[in-house]
Amino acid sequence: MQAVAVGWQLYTLTGSALDLGLVGLVQFVPMILLTPIVGHVADRYDRCVVVTVCHLAEGVAAAALAVGTLNGWLDRTGLLTIMALAGVARAFENPARAALLPQLVPMTVLSRAIAAVTAAGQAARIVGPALGGVMYVLGGTTVYATVTALYVAAALLIALIATEQPARPLGRLTLASVFSGLEFIRRRRVILGAISLDLFAVLLGGATALLPIYARDILGTGPWGLGLLRAAPACGALVMSVVLARYPIERRIGPVLFGGVIVFGVATVVFGVSTDMTLSLVSLAVLGASDLLSVVIRHSLVQLRTPDDMRGRVSAVNSLFTGSSNYLGEFESGLVAALFGPVAAVVIGGLGTIGVAALWMRWFPELRSVRLTDRSR
Repeated sequence: MQAVAVGWQLYTLTGSALDLGLVGLVQFVPMILLTPIVGHVADRYDRCVVVTVCHLAEGVAAAALAVGTLNGWLDRTGLLTIMALAGVARAFENPARAALLPQLVPMTVLSRAIAAVTAAGQAARIVGPALGGVMYVLGGTTVYATVTALYVAAALLIALIATEQPARPLGRLTLASVFSGLEFIRRRRVILGAISLDLFAVLLGGATALLPIYARDILGTGPWGLGLLRAAPACGALVMSVVLARYPIERRIGPVLFGGVIVFGVATVVFGVSTDMTLSLVSLAVLGASDLLSVVIRHSLVQLRTPDDMRGRVSAVNSLFTGSSNYLGEFESGLVAALFGPVAAVVIGGLGTIGVAALWMRWFPELRSVRLTDRSR
C-alpha cells in the first residue's frame, strides 16, 4: 500500500522517472552502510525483539508520511528522507527476520516453510497494492494512516512469538567477525552463485519502479490501475509459492533455478513492449511466479547450509545482495528510463537478465547440479 502511494504521490509532485528510482536508492544506501552491524545484532539479540522494534520504527515513518501529507508540507525532499529512515529500520529487520524462521520449524521442512511464509507475504502484496490504489482516491493520508496501524499490528504479532532457541551471544567484536558473513559466503560457491545470480538478474530486470509511468502514460489508467499492476507479480508469486509449499522442488534444483531466471527475463521484455492492460498483467504475473521460484530456492540453500550462530550475519549479506537488486534495480530503471525512455529501459533490463543467466551457467557449474541436501559445497 505504501509503495503505491509513495510512487504515485512522488510522480505527481515531480513527474520525474529518476525520482522514482531515487525512492529505491535512498532505502538501499542504509543497507550498505549498516550491513556489518545488522548481522551482529541479529545474532547477539533476540530476533523477535529486533523485528518488533523495526516494525514499530517503520510505523513511525508511515505516520510521518500521513502527517506530512495531511498538513501539506511533505515535498520531494521530505518524502525521500522519510523513506531513507524507513530503510534504516528495514536494514535491521531483514536479516533478523530471515534468521528467525529456522528457529521455528524443523530443518527437514524448512524449504516448505519458506514457501508457506512467502505465500502469506505474496497474499499481502496482492491485496496491499490494489487496496492502496483504491484508497488513494481518498487521499494519501488515508493510505499512510492505515499502513501505520498495520505496522503496529505486525509488531504486536511478532512480539507474541516464542522461540525455542535463543540467539547465541558472540565473542568480542573484531574486524574479522564483522566481515565473517561475507567470508562465509565467499568460500561456498553454491551460495555465492545463487545470491549473485539473484543480484544481477533483478538488478537488470527491475521494471516495477516504472509502473507509475506505464500506468499513466502508456496504459492510460489511474491509481487503481497502478495498484493492479503492482499486485500482478504478487498474484503469480502467490500461486507459485502455494505450489512449492505443497510440492517442494527436491531434484534438478539448478536447472529449475536457471529456467526461472530466464523466464523472468522473457516476461520482463514482454511487459516492456506491451500496450495492452491484460497482456501487461499476465506478463507481470509470470514475472512474479518465476522470481518467487528462484527466491525460494536461494533462501533454502542459504538457510540449510548456514549454522545458526552465523545466520544473522549471512542473512545480512544476503539481504544486502537482495536489497542491491531491488533498490538499485529501481534506480537503474529510473536512470535508463530518463535517458532512453521507459520501454527501452525495461526491454534492455529483460534481455540483460537472460544474458546473466547464460553467464552464470558457465561461471558457476556447481549450481547446475546442486541439491538441497548436499552441504559440502
